[in-house]
Formats: sequence, structure tokens, C-alpha cells
Amino acid sequence: MCIADSEMVTDKYSFIDEALHERRTQNLFRRLRAVDPLNDVEVNLEGKTVINFSSNDYLGFSKHPKLKKRSIEYIKKFGTGSTASRLICGSMPFFDKIEEKLAELKGTEKTLIFNSGFQANISILPSLCNRSSLILSDSLNHNSLIQGMLLSRCKVKKYTHNDHDHLNTMLKESLKENYSRIFIVTESVFSMDGDQSDINSLVSLAKENNAFLIVDEAHATGVLGPRGMGLTCGKGVDLVIGTFGKACGSFGAYAACSKPVREYLINCCSGLIYSTALPPSIIGAIDAALDLIPAMEDERRELLQKAQHLRSSLNHLGYHTGKSTTQIIPVIIGEEEETIRMARFLEEKGILGVPIRPPSVEKGGARIRLSVTAAHSWDHIDQLIHAFKKAK
Repeated sequence: MCIADSEMVTDKYSFIDEALHERRTQNLFRRLRAVDPLNDVEVNLEGKTVINFSSNDYLGFSKHPKLKKRSIEYIKKFGTGSTASRLICGSMPFFDKIEEKLAELKGTEKTLIFNSGFQANISILPSLCNRSSLILSDSLNHNSLIQGMLLSRCKVKKYTHNDHDHLNTMLKESLKENYSRIFIVTESVFSMDGDQSDINSLVSLAKENNAFLIVDEAHATGVLGPRGMGLTCGKGVDLVIGTFGKACGSFGAYAACSKPVREYLINCCSGLIYSTALPPSIIGAIDAALDLIPAMEDERRELLQKAQHLRSSLNHLGYHTGKSTTQIIPVIIGEEEETIRMARFLEEKGILGVPIRPPSVEKGGARIRLSVTAAHSWDHIDQLIHAFKKAK
């Protein structure tokens, strides 16, 4: 039977209309909103000034004068672009300098800079795995890690979040199978829940079972660990992935590892091989951030004190903040519609707390994800607590 041309054209887009309609009816529809920064913590959101409690700029570096100054210096010296991938002619001298500085801070033999955390996670995992590999993944791993696992086209099994007894059982069972290699993949600080992994336990399990341990440090870098450089520093993790787009205040990512692993990634990781290198301005900002972070112990201590005060106050008001122990504090509401209403109420009270809904979190786990930064004053924290008190 022939189909009219007009009907074919209409049907071609039906899946788009259906998908958008489904998201609207389930309170999962997303839209972009212009957020205009006014200072370190306040933004203009559609004509209204609000205090931003949704940013990952944990140290307030995105507007730090030293980062801006170093970024401009790099532009003046090296230009606006790296002009090619690292393996062609884009590996300018400053890359080696930054990677050596970062390796010393991370306590690893080598590091390698990537263009973004998402790019690193979706390209590093497929480069390490083959179809006979097994990945044992924490059940609350970030979507970028999940996408990397899917692209790896190997067997993936989830272990119960932070349950290392469950992980150990799975490792013992896996050793009886004919896998080419076994990987453990987790985060040091979980992006939606704000809790932490036991890195020492993971390292021990990996060694006992000859597994390759990969830890994403995106939300720990700059905030936790020795000199603020993460929870994995000097602990013997096989491969650490982190970002510069959060506490470091700019953009990009890194892998911290041994020399052979670095050489392997240079030769086998498509995300590095086929991407134009980061521009000099970004590297300049990263350089300045790595100079500043080690000396910010007082700022980190106060940041975590503010987070603890906020968490305790919210719990006292009857809000559920999960197992958070860091600057990331989820206020778990549950249903999507109610979470959206809470976000709107907070906005009316001058607070930006973005609602996080499935698939970013599990069904029934919708939440307001709060991020405390070093730029937030105690008065800002009190305003936020007061807004949640009013919401009750």
C-alpha cells in the first residue's frame, strides 16, 4: 500500500513529538534557562537575583582574578587555540608542565589531560575493555561512566552502592569465569548523593582479585584529600579520572596513572587521539588553580563546616539528605512534581536549587541537589535554611 508523501513527512517526526509529550506528562521535561552570573554566588535568572546553590564551583574559582590573569597570559603567549590534536601538533609545551605538576599533586607517576570529564569517561573505558572483559560498577555511578560502559560492549554488572562485601562476592564469582580482564569502576564522591567511597577497601579488593580499579574523582578534586587533590592520592588506584570544570573553576579533565597506562591511552584512547587539544586559555586557568588549591586548607575546612551545619539543620527540619558527608547535599523529595514545586518555591525566596529528576537519579528519588561552595557566606547558608523552613 502506498503512503502519501505528506503522511510520510509527518510520521518522520512523530517519535520526537511522542518523546517530548511523554517527558512533559511525567514532569521530566527539561529546558535551558539563561543564568547570568552577577558575582561569586549570585546570578540573574530571568530577571530575578537569586543565590546559586546548584553550582559545582566549589572553591569559587570561576571568577578568581589569578585564574583570569593566567588565562590571559596564556592567550597572549600561545594564541586562542591549540590548532590540532595532541598527536598531530597540538601538544604545546605547557601540557607537559601541567601534567607533571598534577602528577606530583595526585601522587601518581603520570597524568594525561583530556578535554572534558564526559569525553574521558566515554572514551577511556572502551579503550581499556574488550568484549571478553567484565566491569563491576557501583550502582550509583554517574551517567558518563555508564555511557562509557555501554560503549565498551562488554559484560557489566552492578554491585550495591558502596557495599564492598557484595563487590567482593562478585569478584570471587567472576574469577571462576573466563573474562579477559576485570574492572572495578566507582566514584570517590558521588555526584548526586554526596557520599564517599572507602578507597582503601577498594584498593585492597582490587589487589586481592587482580582487578583493575578506576575511580572518578570529579567531585573530590580541589575539596577533599591531601592538599585538596582527592581521596585517591598516593593510594595505588590503577586509574583516576578527574575534572577541572568543578572546584578547579575552568574546564577539562585528567587521567592520573602509571607511565605504561598513560602511554596506552595515548595510543589507544579515541577521545584523546581524535580531539583537538584544549586551548591555551583553559590550560592557563588550570595552571593557576593547581597553584592555589594546595594552600587552601582553611577554606576547605570552613566549606565542609558550612555543609555540615546545613545538613544538620535540614535534617532537624525533617528533610532527608541521604548519606551525604560532603559539600554535595541532596534534599530527597521523591516525586517529580513535588520536587519541581519545591524548586519553584525556593526560587521565589531568592534561592536557585535545581530539581534533579530521573534518569539522572532513580525513579522515586527526585531531589534538590544543593552544592555548598567556599564563596557562600554563613548568611547565605542561613537564608537557605530559612527558605526550607518556610517551605515546611
